[in-house]
Amino acid sequence: MLKWIESTGKSEEAAIEAALQQLGMDRDEVSVEILERAKSGFLGIGSCPAKVKVSYEAPDEEPEPVPAPKAEPVRPAPAPKAEQPAPAPKAERPAPAPAGAEDRTQAIQGFLTGLLEHMGAQARPEIQVDENGTYQVELVGEDLGGLIGRRGETLDAIQQLTGYAVNHGQSKRVRIHVDAEGYRAKREESLIRLARKVAGKVVKYRRNVTLEPMNAYERHVIHTALQDTPDVTTYSIGTEPNRRTVVAYSRGEHR
Repeated sequence: MLKWIESTGKSEEAAIEAALQQLGMDRDEVSVEILERAKSGFLGIGSCPAKVKVSYEAPDEEPEPVPAPKAEPVRPAPAPKAEQPAPAPKAERPAPAPAGAEDRTQAIQGFLTGLLEHMGAQARPEIQVDENGTYQVELVGEDLGGLIGRRGETLDAIQQLTGYAVNHGQSKRVRIHVDAEGYRAKREESLIRLARKVAGKVVKYRRNVTLEPMNAYERHVIHTALQDTPDVTTYSIGTEPNRRTVVAYSRGEHR
């Protein structure tokens, strides 16, 4: 289900960061709507903080089962054996333990193997977990251009489907990145060059620039590439699949 929170800050970026810290999420996992832009006022008079609305997908909450009413016994049990089964429900209903790394790896392996076979692709997944707990999946094989697709669209779809399948019903979500033939690294280098070029124009002309529609991964690359750039802030607008990143002039504010 779709949930949202509102957050304020000295700047649009500060308001977004405050919301992300509260949710414990990354930028590419949320949608941001600018409700009010920050106003500096005159000599501090009439200043107004920025206000944003941050939306995110949360797993549906399943209602807890209502226990059946306990029948009153007609007479007390004649023997103590009747009381022995009392602890049984606790043993039969243990608290669900979160899936470990090995379980998640097997789930990713099984899902992708079946998906690739269904697609008729001669490829296999190789999975590693990085220091941040992200599952890095490399599709290994020959002629994988069909799995990458135009601008990585097929690869993104495979990644999204894998994330849904593995995280469904889990209380703790894990991040999964799927790559093939080093496409992500090449695309990332291209996006970083674009981000720096656009940031230079934003600072020079002091005008915001809205980039072309990008998927969540590509927007995350832009945000990360410019997060420490002086006088520049970034945020996303619009809805999928036409969501865009705005590279904005931050009026001399340094983060």
